[in-house]
Amino acid sequence: MIDAQRLEKCLKKVEKPARYIGGELNSVVKEEAALRFCFCFPDVYEVGMSHLGMQILYFAMNETDYACERAFAPWPDMAEAMKNEAIPLYSLETKRPLSEFDVVGFTLQYEMSYTNILYMLDLGQITLLANERGEEEPFVMAGGPCATTPEPLADFMDCFLIGEGEHLNIQVMDKVKEGRDAGLSRKEILRSLATIEGVYVPSLYEVTYNEDGTIKNHAPTAAEAKPLIKRVRLHDMNATFQLDRQIVPFLETVHDRAVIELFRGCTQGCRFCQAGMMYRPIRERSVDTLTDMAESILKNTGYDEISLTSLSSCDYTHLMPLVQELSYTYEEKNVGISLPSLRLDSFIVDVLKEIEKVRKSGLTFAPEAGSQRMRDVINKNVTEEDLMRVVNAVFKEGWSRIKLYFMIGLPGETTEDVLGIAHLAYKVKDAFFNRPKEEIQGNFRVTASASCFVPKGFTPFQWERQDTIDEFFEKIHAVKGAVRDPKVKFQYHEPYLSRMEGILARGDRRVGKLILRAYENGQIFDGWSEFFRYDVWVKSMEEAGIDGDFYANRLREKDEILPWDFIDIGVKKAYLWNEYEKSKAALTTPDCRKKCNGCGIENCEMWGEFHATAHGI
Repeated sequence: MIDAQRLEKCLKKVEKPARYIGGELNSVVKEEAALRFCFCFPDVYEVGMSHLGMQILYFAMNETDYACERAFAPWPDMAEAMKNEAIPLYSLETKRPLSEFDVVGFTLQYEMSYTNILYMLDLGQITLLANERGEEEPFVMAGGPCATTPEPLADFMDCFLIGEGEHLNIQVMDKVKEGRDAGLSRKEILRSLATIEGVYVPSLYEVTYNEDGTIKNHAPTAAEAKPLIKRVRLHDMNATFQLDRQIVPFLETVHDRAVIELFRGCTQGCRFCQAGMMYRPIRERSVDTLTDMAESILKNTGYDEISLTSLSSCDYTHLMPLVQELSYTYEEKNVGISLPSLRLDSFIVDVLKEIEKVRKSGLTFAPEAGSQRMRDVINKNVTEEDLMRVVNAVFKEGWSRIKLYFMIGLPGETTEDVLGIAHLAYKVKDAFFNRPKEEIQGNFRVTASASCFVPKGFTPFQWERQDTIDEFFEKIHAVKGAVRDPKVKFQYHEPYLSRMEGILARGDRRVGKLILRAYENGQIFDGWSEFFRYDVWVKSMEEAGIDGDFYANRLREKDEILPWDFIDIGVKKAYLWNEYEKSKAALTTPDCRKKCNGCGIENCEMWGEFHATAHGI
């Protein structure tokens, strides 16, 4: 264990010592355990503690004979203090160094946190390269959404968990325990892990390349390794582990509230959205299950706000009855209700009226694109009329601050399309002020926020190129030039950062050399603007022999083997290609709940209807 006196010296020197002490309400300390697992979040405590997946997996595993503990990326001031005191990175629960755990697992939420994984392994005194780890070192694995495109981290991970982790994590721990009890070697245990559905062990595969740099083959080299890794998912959200508490931090976090997950999946079919394809099909929790979860979490945490979360929370079938019941139950206790994602239809106004009874905040909507043509290209089935109908309704209810989310750099986008961002923002402003004076209340502000589009794997745009940095800036400057009203604010994400995200998100196994080189050149916390240095990444690409344009700015052919093609998310590649072709013609596809579009996902009621119709059953 870490020496308490030396740790105390560190804590006296850092900005936020509460990040590093543990002991929070509802945290779990197990003196004895069959195996110990450290859940590692490759960002600061405040970000990681806001991640619902961590809370779910933490409590689910701690209900077993295994112990789950936590570690986060220490801010540089703490890392320096730890090095000075010869303290390795440790878990918050038992102050055990990472190197003393049986399994260390990272959640992959964002590509620009990849150097932080090496940073944490290094601080935890774990060998960075998987093929160089000793028999006594922990097994290092990764899960989360980015694990579905795992190859850039293949050199560093013993295995990846592809899918939803509540049960998958436990299966991996069981196999490790069985192997350890049987005295198996590290390589033998890895081969046994490869037999689990949804587990990918990269050391058991060989990748070959064509002369043009594209992938020639990705093939298993061991009998236990499957040629195709199927993403695993839960089928019944009412029958699985239900989160009834959360760890309550000592300091304010990014999302400091009780969080209730309504359902998994999405039926919207937006062509840019990886999560919308990957988390299919829709699996809802019942109102009774959700109200029981809300009651338990509020009782066990003391929070005064409930966030109803999902990819598209407003698509929950029983949203209004749920909100009404929660509002009725908790209004007198001054417990607020929030929805992180709002849909552009009149129904949402009734929901907002209900949740504003406790407190009112700003509203965020996502038109995603400035013109209707581009909204059709990306299959965002909303219109300008939908937006204006909703904002006019919420203005009548007293809201005065609106945030609009857009993307710049979408496939086939023109300058005229992006100028639509300014057009929509001004139209929202005009709607607020073009009303009778007695109805105008509040300090109005509309913020148009634009991210730079990154084509992601397992979406219809996975074959597309990303805009160059110059193309991004040309479009950004066009919008900036069109916004000249203090009531209208335009903000945008950094194109240099988005380019690096594109390279890492679309990378193959060779990109691991770039990640390692960037870390060796000092890159950590790349998602934080004060630490991201594009020039260092460019230098690292040159040193690693990586051509950024090859990964970010190149169109893929239909028959090209993509770096993630050996993973089966359930949605057919032919369906994604068909959606890509439809995007070029700006043809839309209806919501899955209105009509099954034959994506191929199993255990989906709509797919059953489609299959029966297609085969005349």
